[in-house]
Amino acid sequence: MRRHDRIDLTGGTVLVALCAAWGLTQVAIKIAGMEGLPAMLQAALRSLGAAVLLCAWTFARDGVRGLRKLLARDDAFWPGMLIAALFAAEFLCIFPAMQLTTASRGILFVYTAPFWVAIGAHLLVPGERLTSRQMAGLLCAFVGVACALADGLWHGGGSIAGDALAGLGAAFWGLTTVAVKASRRLQAISPAKQLLYQLAGSVPYLLLAAAVTGQWRASEATPVAWAWLGYQTVVVAFISYLSWFWLIAYYPAGRLSAFSFLTPVFGMIAGAVLLHEPVTAELAVALVLVATGIRLVNGPKPASAQAAKAALGIRSSRR
Repeated sequence: MRRHDRIDLTGGTVLVALCAAWGLTQVAIKIAGMEGLPAMLQAALRSLGAAVLLCAWTFARDGVRGLRKLLARDDAFWPGMLIAALFAAEFLCIFPAMQLTTASRGILFVYTAPFWVAIGAHLLVPGERLTSRQMAGLLCAFVGVACALADGLWHGGGSIAGDALAGLGAAFWGLTTVAVKASRRLQAISPAKQLLYQLAGSVPYLLLAAAVTGQWRASEATPVAWAWLGYQTVVVAFISYLSWFWLIAYYPAGRLSAFSFLTPVFGMIAGAVLLHEPVTAELAVALVLVATGIRLVNGPKPASAQAAKAALGIRSSRR
């Protein structure tokens, strides 16, 4: 398949499907928790299951040699351990947040991550300076977040603690992406190896958190909870990431990233349909402002092959 310079029907269809799948993630976390599967255990099992699937896929595609290469220690080990810790911290915030606030509000705060990426890259990554368009996007998103907070204070339905945890998770997601962008060693390895560092490396942290908080028993989990965990593991953390890597290989990274504003839109729709969460006027305005901000920050721009590879870090944490 040849490389495209714009998003065609095939690429657009796959991309919209991915945004819908990612938008459903926070709803999946919340429903699984409501059905008896503790948040910390969910996070640990999701990472562990996706890591196993990644290894199995590598073996099926490249055989024993490919699997050994994926699992071998390399020069990116210590940077890999850093992004593993950041990845774990992200989900140590996001999973509990979904039990404290509504999924619609949660995804709005989680998807402030691109703004943390823009700020972090501006400060730490050479050549990643903020443009006037991106600054306008940051301002737009800031106003959107303020509207979301105001909605919580006026109408309830969420919680300041849950919103804050979701926002903190977004910051850790952004830091993970900046770490990938800033590390030459991480950019020198395959996207699959970047993903494995995050998935497998986060498991010990998440299991420890589950044990410390007493969230390691799944005896009360219903089949519905396990089904939603399966969705998170197989569809989101495995299939969607591989599909994203495929898109990056054949389509411009900047144009792909510009579509990410659709994810919180799908998330809010999913929360309203599946959880019957109210969508107030303030929350709708916040969604429009944050989505517009994402569109401005991630707008199409010339992307070299190196930039395209770095863009993988945006999705590989994910969420």
